[in-house]
Amino acid sequence: MRRAAVIGAGFGGLALAIRLQSAGIATTVIEARDKPGGRAYHWERDGFTFDAGPTVITDPDCLAELWRLSDHDMADDIELQEVQPFYRLHWEDGTTFDYTNDIPKLAAEISKLNPADLAGYEEFLQYSAAVYEEGYVKLGHVPFLSFASMMKAAPAMIKNQAWRSVYSMVSKYIKNEKLREALSFHTLLVGGNPMSTSAIYALIHKLEKDGGVWWAKGGTNRLIAAMVRHFERIGGTVRIGDAVASIDTVGNRATGVTTKSGWHENFDAVATNGDLMHSYRDLLSDNRRGAKMAKSLAKKKWSPSLFVVHFGVEGTWPGIPHHMILFGPRYEGLLDDIYKHGVLPRDFSIYLHHPSVTDPSMAPEGMSTFYALVPVAHLGQLPVDWVAVGKELEKRVLDEVGRRLIPDIHSRIVTKFHYTPTDFSNDLSAHLGSAFSLQPILTQSAFFRAHNRDDEIGNLYIVGAGTHPGAGIPGVVGSAKATARLMLSDLARG
Repeated sequence: MRRAAVIGAGFGGLALAIRLQSAGIATTVIEARDKPGGRAYHWERDGFTFDAGPTVITDPDCLAELWRLSDHDMADDIELQEVQPFYRLHWEDGTTFDYTNDIPKLAAEISKLNPADLAGYEEFLQYSAAVYEEGYVKLGHVPFLSFASMMKAAPAMIKNQAWRSVYSMVSKYIKNEKLREALSFHTLLVGGNPMSTSAIYALIHKLEKDGGVWWAKGGTNRLIAAMVRHFERIGGTVRIGDAVASIDTVGNRATGVTTKSGWHENFDAVATNGDLMHSYRDLLSDNRRGAKMAKSLAKKKWSPSLFVVHFGVEGTWPGIPHHMILFGPRYEGLLDDIYKHGVLPRDFSIYLHHPSVTDPSMAPEGMSTFYALVPVAHLGQLPVDWVAVGKELEKRVLDEVGRRLIPDIHSRIVTKFHYTPTDFSNDLSAHLGSAFSLQPILTQSAFFRAHNRDDEIGNLYIVGAGTHPGAGIPGVVGSAKATARLMLSDLARG
């Protein structure tokens, strides 16, 4: 029986492991942290459950497919609950916009801001559907290992004006500035600047419209637990709390994995769901390929990091929806500060996550669980002392949530803590504390991202946000499908 190792128990790593094990490959997942999940980690404090993220589940069928591979049903392991509205957007002047796939309701929301944009929205939806078909349905799980494979996709990319940004493409159809922001902010959820991320990522609108936005009962951590349970059910092995020290190689072949505890196993193939830079620079430090790729990756544009305040409060808030975006006074200027200038601005926009409004089990009775997320520049651009800065920024973020939504927030807080770019770096070995790996710009997409199979070490594979198609649950699960296809084909040939 052929044997494979998957380093990292994030969504991408677990999805890949399930695919391999379902196909008869004896697969072992090796995870450094004390719990599986990677970025989908969680904490339990004072009766509250806090998901680290991701929290927006779209295209649940890409997950259900992992169970169907072995004739099982995902619904037997996890319950998904639909979230409506998908998001409520809230601007400084009090304007709100409920983002949904309920067409009459969405039309009413658009009309509330600018009735003249209804026709433009229909045109934008047609564009989103076109790039969804090309970029997600046809190519979302196809590995781009050669420039020739990229060229095959070029006609569709040219037709869909992939060189334009998401914001630029939205602006082609939509004239109201608030609606432009409402239809372009999604790229921030996968680490992309709407002002520079390829317009191909407008496919997210169609993805959400058709697939909905969902919540895993008990939290995203319960979805991870369900994936682990299913993987072990079909014969897979998970090794928790043992960080990999090296991917062992002989020449241009990976031979096995050694962990920091001294555990070692030989494998026919090795895949890494770890941070790209960490995987090459640190885990392949004894192979010249590691240094070569690390040098190349250092020149890439990495996505920003995040500052996240987790807090549990007394009281329930049925008027605050599950997902909310609190826009600050600036949009493009704020994005420039984060992506270009690397400064910590006085103003910010907040993604507010309120899971207990959908799932009361996330908090003690009569209480609520929240997190407030603020994009910030990565450590390479903003090398501040986050121990000191974090305390002040936490207060500012909570003050803003209080000003806009919960006036007496500070007196209601039962428990709170924050997570910084330094934590991303320390806990996840994330290069520069980046939250989403490489930025999803056109020159870092498809063939120009890390390849699903290494170009020189023929049985070393990559899965997750740093490879094609990119970050987000559908993205990393799609990367697992692409990588599994390569691995199974290669392993079958021996």
